Amino acid sequence: MQLPWRGQDGEGLLPVVENPSFSGTGLESSSDEQRKHIRPPSRLARTTPSQSRGVAEQFSFTSPEEVASRLGTSLTHGLSEVEALKRLSDYGPNEISHDDPEPIWLRFLGQFKEPLILLLLASAGASILVGNMDDALSITVAVTIVVAVGFIQEYRSENDTEPDPGHTSQRVATRRRRCATGNQFSRRNDPGEETLEAASSKVMASQLVPGDLVLFTTGDRIPADIRVTKAVELTIDVSNLTGENEPVRVISEAKKNTPRPLPRSPLQHSMDELGSQLSKLSFVIIGLISFVGWLQGKNLLDIFTISVSLAVAAIPEGLPIIVTVTLALGVHRMARHNAIVRRMPKVETLGSVNVVCTDKTGTLTTNHMTTSKMWYFGSDNAVNVDSDDEATDTRPDAATLRIIRIGNIANNGRLARQYAEEGKPRLGLGLFYLRPRVAMAKPGLGGFKEHDARDTVGPRISDTPFSSSRKWMGVTVASERSDREFAYMKGAIDKILAACDTYVTGDGREIVLDAGRKQEALEAADAMASQGLRVLAFASGLVSKPDGEGSPHSTEDIYKGLTFAGIVGMRDPPRPGVSRSIRKLMRGGVKVIMITGDAEATAVAIGRQLGMNIAVASEGRAPGQSTVRPVLTGEEVDSMSEEALALAMSHTTIFARTNPDHKLKIIRALQSRGDIVAMTGDGVNDAPALKKADIGISMGLHGTDVAKEAADMILTDDDFSTILHAIEEGKGIFNNIQNFLTFQLSTSAASLSLVLVCTCLGFKTPLNAMQILWINIIMDGPPAQSLGVEAVDKDVMNKPPRRRGDPVLTQALIRRVLTSAAIIMLGTMLVYSRMLADGEVTRRDTTMTFTCFVLFDMFNALACRSESKSILQGEIGLFSNTLFNWAVSLSIAGQLLVIYLPWLQEVFQTEPLGFYDLVGLVMLCSTVFWADEARKWLMYGKKKRLGSGYSQAV
Repeated sequence: MQLPWRGQDGEGLLPVVENPSFSGTGLESSSDEQRKHIRPPSRLARTTPSQSRGVAEQFSFTSPEEVASRLGTSLTHGLSEVEALKRLSDYGPNEISHDDPEPIWLRFLGQFKEPLILLLLASAGASILVGNMDDALSITVAVTIVVAVGFIQEYRSENDTEPDPGHTSQRVATRRRRCATGNQFSRRNDPGEETLEAASSKVMASQLVPGDLVLFTTGDRIPADIRVTKAVELTIDVSNLTGENEPVRVISEAKKNTPRPLPRSPLQHSMDELGSQLSKLSFVIIGLISFVGWLQGKNLLDIFTISVSLAVAAIPEGLPIIVTVTLALGVHRMARHNAIVRRMPKVETLGSVNVVCTDKTGTLTTNHMTTSKMWYFGSDNAVNVDSDDEATDTRPDAATLRIIRIGNIANNGRLARQYAEEGKPRLGLGLFYLRPRVAMAKPGLGGFKEHDARDTVGPRISDTPFSSSRKWMGVTVASERSDREFAYMKGAIDKILAACDTYVTGDGREIVLDAGRKQEALEAADAMASQGLRVLAFASGLVSKPDGEGSPHSTEDIYKGLTFAGIVGMRDPPRPGVSRSIRKLMRGGVKVIMITGDAEATAVAIGRQLGMNIAVASEGRAPGQSTVRPVLTGEEVDSMSEEALALAMSHTTIFARTNPDHKLKIIRALQSRGDIVAMTGDGVNDAPALKKADIGISMGLHGTDVAKEAADMILTDDDFSTILHAIEEGKGIFNNIQNFLTFQLSTSAASLSLVLVCTCLGFKTPLNAMQILWINIIMDGPPAQSLGVEAVDKDVMNKPPRRRGDPVLTQALIRRVLTSAAIIMLGTMLVYSRMLADGEVTRRDTTMTFTCFVLFDMFNALACRSESKSILQGEIGLFSNTLFNWAVSLSIAGQLLVIYLPWLQEVFQTEPLGFYDLVGLVMLCSTVFWADEARKWLMYGKKKRLGSGYSQAV
């Protein structure tokens, strides 16, 4: 039950009835009268820690009935929908308020705080003082354009990194009355359990109001301050607060959250460091240019303006922003392919993953259990129960009925009416069933016509839930004898056999269960497991009632001396497409490891169906030769040191009979080898491993809230194959980052070297300040960003994962940058030197040089679309990247406007060029593209002709 908030002055945000003997009668009619005496508080009021402690003490030591009375709600019905809507309107959503964002215009003005921008504005002011109004206006216009482009990039980057509330919003189950008529707290006849469940519905966590009755199940997140009114072995995981995996007691120490900036990824830190190093190098070169210009007696104001403009253009201050935008665009593309990345810095890690540890049930398989076989003592072989034959009127024997009865009673499912999101009612089924001969039909169990036994047996006394460590669940039900109870138990066969002294035969006789019979049952279970079936054993019997009224009922000591009924084998088929995805991952150097709680035979059978690489077991005979163990059990993992387990990982691909502690140990062993590990899972038990893994991946449809909270990525379609697309995208993103790094760094190197060489040779600077700033806009603008959305290379999974610690600037990338920069600089110098043949520097000369450099940039961007794929050979479509085509087209259009639009001619000091001038420049500038195509043919053409790839065995 959600507790009320407290206002800043301590006022209750709900009408609180101070009379502890309040019975609830007539509350609906009197609620309006009560509100007249309550001062509505501010919606922004939040609980202070001291007030929170007071609320905790006030409600923790108050009985659930009194809490319900004071909050004006019911422990069985909850609030009515009308009352819930009224409280939501009066007191606002269940959310923490956030400060209003900084106005856009103020953020735009903040761009002018950059030191280099201030220096350019100072240069414009100096131009005004010396009477050079044209230069002042040109610099001001150019600075405004640069600032506008930078602001747009930063604004997009921040918006792209904001989490999508539609992907992360939580829905919770509440119990609300759908009919507001009648007495809200009538206690004459509480409705039955089925009626109560029929009134439950899912609402957004933000729509909860004080007094709501909230229903929880395993794995749900707690959406608000809650007073527990009824629970069975409730434990709360607060590891996100304490860092401890073990559930701890929760106290109400409320504290307003302070928004913190998103953590920067290792790649972003690398870009920051790279930008810093390049900035220092650029300042050294610019200082050298300024010093040489001063020695040559050039105008100091011109030297200052050119130097600052070069600093703005050459220093790659836009690298971190473009990296962020590229990562964010990758996140959005993965979202379209059903992979929601919750922590953007993890995107780059996907390209480095070389081990995927996956849970079997619900991840590799469909998690739709279908009972396929049944076995009990007296049956020669396991009986097939998944036939599509019509049900018969033949009565089952005693053992079959007993298995069905135990599976029915030892079950917390209930036929209940649930409401779909579109508002149409549908029936949900949660009972143990055998399909279709032993199935739950409308009135009962279909083919055998066995009705729900829970409606006829005595009241349930205790409930021991299933856990991965216990590996069984059980319930006790009242019997006619005051000192005895009926116990019903199901779970792993070894656990069930240990609790049994007798077994039941097909004719109903109970016989002593000796060691020989236990072995027979184990062999029958192994035979089922070898067929890929999940085996579940069943037992029941009379047990002694615990001594003393306060004794716990859910201890293992109760379940002793039972009668073994039999086992069933349930089939959980592999998901379609998983086998193909596993093969592609292995070809790409990614090892797939299955970690499951199932028996070894079941896990191996499923692994073979999925095409996993399962080694042949062998003993190490020669000294120093390791033992090959393709499958390890949880007990074996317990007995191994982390070093021995890490050594075994070279051959082991399946872990059976594991629990969450084993998964953590496995991941630690892999990480100790230097592996980058992705872990998939959907249950509460997977959460610790999801947190420990380099990439935690949760299922979205059937994953628990705890698993989703612990994960870095959520698969909205619960399809393992989506992981393949995510890893492909991660590798593709890193390739794209290297491509636009090549483009930006080659442009920066070319512009710096061009001005430096011209200055050292005594030439007048070939580009003025406005032209240099325009080149900066192109370098950091749309063409660079469009390289970040290039489609993923279809052969990317043939390359091994990127190793941890590999530099972003590889030797191959540096060679490519220097080659392109040299071609651009030499080509531009050629044009400039020919234009200086008459000995004078005119606007036409600088226009030709300026346009030459810009066109070189466009062809360089075309060459940078891929490091190895050729456009000429059709490996990349010339027009396949629509955003790139638009970016280049707009850049060229902008350059033509700068040349031919009169008022822009004055700003950039250009003049119109002739048609043949442009044709000649295009032919010259395309050489950077042809040179890169030749490089691709020489370096990769031979490998492609021979068919060699990059894959490695795993």
